[in-house]
Amino acid sequence: MSDKHDHQHDHGHDHDHSHGDIKLKEPSTAPAPAPAPLPERVQEDAGSTALAEALRSSFAIVKILMIILVIAFFASGIFTVNSQQKAIILRFGKPVGAGADQLLGPGLHWSFPSPIDEVVRIPIGEIQEVRSTSGWYATTPEAEASGQEGEAGPSLSPQNDGYTITSDGNIIHVRATIRYRVADPIAYLLNFQNASNVVQNIINEALFFTSSQFTVDQALTADRLGFQEKVLARVREVVADRGLGITIEQGDVRVIPPRFTKSAFDAALSAEIERRKAREDANSYAGRVLSTAEGEANSIINGGQSDRTRMTQAIAAEAQNYKNQLPHYQANPGLFMARVQTETLARVMTNVDDKIFLPERADGKSRELRLLLSREPKKPAAPDDQPKPQQNR
Repeated sequence: MSDKHDHQHDHGHDHDHSHGDIKLKEPSTAPAPAPAPLPERVQEDAGSTALAEALRSSFAIVKILMIILVIAFFASGIFTVNSQQKAIILRFGKPVGAGADQLLGPGLHWSFPSPIDEVVRIPIGEIQEVRSTSGWYATTPEAEASGQEGEAGPSLSPQNDGYTITSDGNIIHVRATIRYRVADPIAYLLNFQNASNVVQNIINEALFFTSSQFTVDQALTADRLGFQEKVLARVREVVADRGLGITIEQGDVRVIPPRFTKSAFDAALSAEIERRKAREDANSYAGRVLSTAEGEANSIINGGQSDRTRMTQAIAAEAQNYKNQLPHYQANPGLFMARVQTETLARVMTNVDDKIFLPERADGKSRELRLLLSREPKKPAAPDDQPKPQQNR
């Protein structure tokens, strides 16, 4: 509005100048004074300056924040690996490094934050546990822990209860728990998307496979240890064949009959225990009888061997004696025969009261021997000759 007023004023001045004197007024050579700044223009310049200052401050703050965010972004890639762990960095899903360099040991490490890198830790020192999911009746861990599983139904429910079939066509419930340790972290992580699920499937397969190799009596009573060893051997075999990179430390296998037939199986088990006891008693009795018979047989054999040895020695001594007497016989057979006969008769007739010896006659004729059979009996000894009884002192 002031500009308009000034313009009108200038215009009026020019008009007066044109209608006034003819003599024109020469322009002044002095510089015109600078126009005074308007209040509105001053306010606009001050606002622009304040805005520029605010923008510069904001840009500085944003720059600082961006630097902080970049530092925080890279710092978030620092991670720690525990003493019983190994780690692998997956960059866009692929492992970083090659061979043994892919494994990161305990300590501090760095990787690009997600989603560029992903750090996968593998527990190699701790033992992991996997339990089978097939072959067991329907229940919950809470019910098993509290012992309140309820009564068994009148029959098996195939849609809810798991079971296996033995080689003789019977049904049993089987559950296995395997504890393993990671031996090859690269194979365990990279060869399988979820190795623990693979281990669980291997355990389930081993239960069905082993059940088909045993009868129900073997699995429940006769060969329970063999059944468990067969399950663990099957798990180890399949794990090694598939290259899971784990080592089976130990395992537990539990086998029970269907719950609704438990009373019948208990009765059969009691009968089996009694049968075993009777057989053990019979084996014990047989062992005692055999031991006694063997002792008697050994005694007889030892006695016979002793008699054989004694007889052999006696015969050998007699043979040696005859061998020693042979020179005497050869020197004078008649004298030797007479001497031997005399010694023999003396030994044979030691207790004979009357001894009569009839040598052969020189002319070779026989002698006549007359015996008095009814001889007078001997007179009894006199009383004085009888020994007096001893008196007790």
